[in-house]
Amino acid sequence: MRDLLAAAWTALGGGPVPAVTVRGSTGLAGPLAAEEAALAAVAAQLIAARELAGVPGPVELDARHVGLAVRSERFVRRGDRPVGPGFAPMSRFWRTADGWVRLHANYPHHRAAVLAVLGERDPDAVAAGMAAVELEEAVVAAGGAAAAVRTEAEWTASPPGRALAGRPLLSLARVGEAPARDVRRPRVLALTRVIAGPVAARTLAAHGADVLRLESPRLPEDPGTLADTGSGQRTAVVDLAARHGRATAEELLAGADVVLLGYRPGALEALGLDPAELARGYPHLVVVRLSAWGTGGPWGRRRGFDSLVQAATGIAAACGSPDAPGVLPAQVLDHATGHLAAAAALRALARRRDMGGVWHAELALARTASWLLAAGRCPGRGGDEPDPAPYLVELPADGGPLTVVGPPGCPPWRHGAVGSEPAWLS
Repeated sequence: MRDLLAAAWTALGGGPVPAVTVRGSTGLAGPLAAEEAALAAVAAQLIAARELAGVPGPVELDARHVGLAVRSERFVRRGDRPVGPGFAPMSRFWRTADGWVRLHANYPHHRAAVLAVLGERDPDAVAAGMAAVELEEAVVAAGGAAAAVRTEAEWTASPPGRALAGRPLLSLARVGEAPARDVRRPRVLALTRVIAGPVAARTLAAHGADVLRLESPRLPEDPGTLADTGSGQRTAVVDLAARHGRATAEELLAGADVVLLGYRPGALEALGLDPAELARGYPHLVVVRLSAWGTGGPWGRRRGFDSLVQAATGIAAACGSPDAPGVLPAQVLDHATGHLAAAAALRALARRRDMGGVWHAELALARTASWLLAAGRCPGRGGDEPDPAPYLVELPADGGPLTVVGPPGCPPWRHGAVGSEPAWLS
């Protein structure tokens, strides 16, 4: 864990890493360092938060709490009813003529793309007659999300893998000049969805930020995903493609301190919300952009999810057997990237306060995968499932109270996702 934390803190531009004490076990069993990666990412954002608050010092981590937090979707409930999203039936590994492909079909338009390629009568048979990369490319061309299962060596040798080779875990850079600016309660505009970006948003909310999440009327979030990842946030529906929606966004950006960009690269750029435009129009903003595959290279604008990045980068092969690929014990790439994104935002706010400047950060799930794989194998590791009861909190939310896993190392949120006007709190 200390090596992974040191790498993350160095990428964040930090100095010596403060002492971190870990109690207990996350319960994240498996052949890779999923436990260490989760602990390191959470520790990084807690260190960054203490730095911003002016109270540096040692950090204590309850590993059981961290292990539950990175599997939070399994524990979110409304009353006695689980509401976590889980995976749709077609979001799984599919056997192909020469290997395996992982497909993602939790959203209707992604499911439609899978069916456009495989049909409805016997999709397994159609997949079994195609090569893995052939099926991957066909689903992507149809507007869907897919990744052939590769070994780590195959990924490293592939064009998208080569494009990421040698890249740091994350980048945090001063990209322009602006006056120093200090705020007691940062305002965070979250243009993001699914898991990694919302995890960053809920983490910043746990540290006291006013987080406003904008939802698209054309692409509503899955209600279970929003219940899980929307804690501490206000949500507003704004059509950024419409003139009035764009005007609303401009007002919000003018008053924000941080903007989280978590849509597929190219989607927000088409609306004038790329980092370069934001730096010119709103130099006071800290911009944190997350993606699946990075923003360059042949997959720079490709859709991606944690499960697909695990498949493409060699993680699924490492976690599997000779008979079938496997998975990490949690969606660690999403959650670790989310915590690291929060750390980048907090570090940038501290730097903006101390030295001024325009600060931008870039993170990608595939870079987080390389960080995890670089830690090597952990053969024979087991883990006991932590008891979630001591870590659950009940929050008021739209649709009724929610029970969720509280934020590790922070006071609990005051509410779950609640609808709001698209405006900042006074």
